[in-house]
Amino acid sequence: MTTRSLIAFLIVGIALGFLVLQRKGTSMYKPAQKSPHVLEIHGDRRVDDYFWMKERDSAPVMEFLRQENERTGEGLAPVASLEKKLYTEMRSRIKEDDASVPTYDTGYYYYSRYEKGQEYPIHARKKGTLEAAEQIILNENVEAKGHTYFDVGAAEASPDQNILAFAADTVGRRIYTIRFKNLTTGELLADKIEAVTPDLVWAADNKTLFFVKQDDETLRAYQVWRYVLGQPGSTKLIYEEKDDTYNVGVGASRDGNHLYMASEKRDSAEWRILDANKPLGDWEIFLPREKDHEYALEDGGDRVYILTNWHAKNFRLMEAPFTARSKDQWKEVLPHNPKILREGISAFRSNLVVSERENGLTQLRVVDRKTLDHRQVQFPDPVYEVEVAELPDYETTYLRFAYESFVQPPAVYDEEFISRKRILRKEKEVPGYDKSLYEARRIWAKAADGAEIPVSVLMKKGTKLDGSSPALIYGYGSYGLSNTVNFWSSVFSLIDRGFIYAEPHIRGGQEMGRDWYEKGRLKHKMNTFTDFIAATEKLIADGYTSKEHAHMMGGSAGGLLMGAVVNMRPDLYKGVVAQVPFVDVLTTMLDETIPLTTGEYNEWGDPRKKDEYMYMRQYSPYDNVTAKNYPNIFVQTGYHDSQVQYWEPAKWVAKLRELKTDKNLLLFYTELEAGHSGASGRFEALKVLAKQFAFILMLEGKKD
Repeated sequence: MTTRSLIAFLIVGIALGFLVLQRKGTSMYKPAQKSPHVLEIHGDRRVDDYFWMKERDSAPVMEFLRQENERTGEGLAPVASLEKKLYTEMRSRIKEDDASVPTYDTGYYYYSRYEKGQEYPIHARKKGTLEAAEQIILNENVEAKGHTYFDVGAAEASPDQNILAFAADTVGRRIYTIRFKNLTTGELLADKIEAVTPDLVWAADNKTLFFVKQDDETLRAYQVWRYVLGQPGSTKLIYEEKDDTYNVGVGASRDGNHLYMASEKRDSAEWRILDANKPLGDWEIFLPREKDHEYALEDGGDRVYILTNWHAKNFRLMEAPFTARSKDQWKEVLPHNPKILREGISAFRSNLVVSERENGLTQLRVVDRKTLDHRQVQFPDPVYEVEVAELPDYETTYLRFAYESFVQPPAVYDEEFISRKRILRKEKEVPGYDKSLYEARRIWAKAADGAEIPVSVLMKKGTKLDGSSPALIYGYGSYGLSNTVNFWSSVFSLIDRGFIYAEPHIRGGQEMGRDWYEKGRLKHKMNTFTDFIAATEKLIADGYTSKEHAHMMGGSAGGLLMGAVVNMRPDLYKGVVAQVPFVDVLTTMLDETIPLTTGEYNEWGDPRKKDEYMYMRQYSPYDNVTAKNYPNIFVQTGYHDSQVQYWEPAKWVAKLRELKTDKNLLLFYTELEAGHSGASGRFEALKVLAKQFAFILMLEGKKD
């Protein structure tokens, strides 16, 4: 080799080595290509350089997503062993051979159970007595074989308990296929109904099924169909919801005598009723839809109960004959209370059980159907979550409810209506967990407009409130969905490493009543974000954490919260985890072909109207990314997500990479085989959470 050749060889070698080093340092990743796309409306001109990312399955999109996954792997490499340890820890808190409390229905005790090592539940029953032989009616582990994703959205036995209809999604876009199984012979029938929602209900003849179909493009649930088992040509469209802001669903009364069809949107409803014994009959409208009138029906056997916001912002309970077709025929059972939000009702032969919220806590109220005397069920913890465990037995003499809190694992109780005797049926076993080590409390933060925001806090007993503790602050605040104080076994992997966990109950949810929701949507949406900021500042002021140790997490609409807050106050947080975040608000809400868009106008606003567009323009995370320092950010999405399309977080990440002026971590991870809810299976879902927790712990300098 000549000297010149040797020098050239060395130069090439050094250059290649430098490239490898740069690659390992992540500086050789290609920036996302920019292709300006102009979006103009109401005189406002937006240039979207990453609009092209909507091109699903295209080579540039897949290259970008895979590159970002690789970058995430390298970014988390320093804590790879911690990530595995976290997954093992979180999995170890799951009792692998667990079972639900059996529920009696028409001669059988039904329950679900898990076997050790299995991802999915096994649904089974016993005839007549719990000592009878077990009959497996559906083994999801068997059905899931050959699929990287699997979800059973519904499994309903016919009224005579002989045929099982079940709906399964094998992609993650919430598009299901209904199959049927003969429970007497175990035979899987040839009948199949494809591309539907999991919303289905049997008529009383044990052969007619009503189901709901979604629009192929927007995925809006808009049609109700009828199908007769064993008759492939019997499929018939029964109802189509023409108003694209409404969704439709079906259900049945507890006693099986009536079927229901509900057309609903955020602030209006219209219900139809059908005699379950006459499946070929006509569905009758109970009360036609009215602007700003929401109502829901519950079958009371000899009458119907109506939960309504008619002259009752927080809802009241009424009753009426089934033949009632006007509000003049309604009689009040529980009056409106400005301090109590009435959210749901379950009717049994002797009593009603009403689900409520008061002072930010869930409550249950038992009402005697004869005397209308009523009482609230009492619970011990300062912060907790309780809900009715639905019993199919209309004749039951007891209430069954599920109870849990930040420190109390889920428990199922039966409480007799008359004696009020309470029996613990099952407390979820959490291996290695000792609740005596932890405490939960509630503090209150003052919002910018003076509103008092409840904040639920979980920590280890004895934690010093000197600002030195890292904190994970979780938020949502949309659709009237309240942040629930559930037991989350996985979060103890952070708590045991010195973290404090907090959930601010911000406006946009309904923790403090219907007005709490109204003041956190449409042209009050900014309250959601400023409430979260106020809660964070309160936690810092009271010594729970500090700016140097505060982290926030939220998903879907909670991901919008993350995006808006990080634009408004990037200085307030060390790290951010945004899960399937809804961040491209304006572009999505202007595209009626995107799933769920038209049904969201009552939540975010209709951007076709200038004033509503300009309000949304203030907070849309993607549109408000600017050149400034941002905290460390971990973004996660599902490629098959039907709720928040993958390109929203992808575009957001690309724009952040382009404009942010800091050197903090920005990681983006796409689950290429998952949808909005992430990976299916009880263990697989923990793997992404382990990445997110490892990311947060890495920022705090913890590696074990």
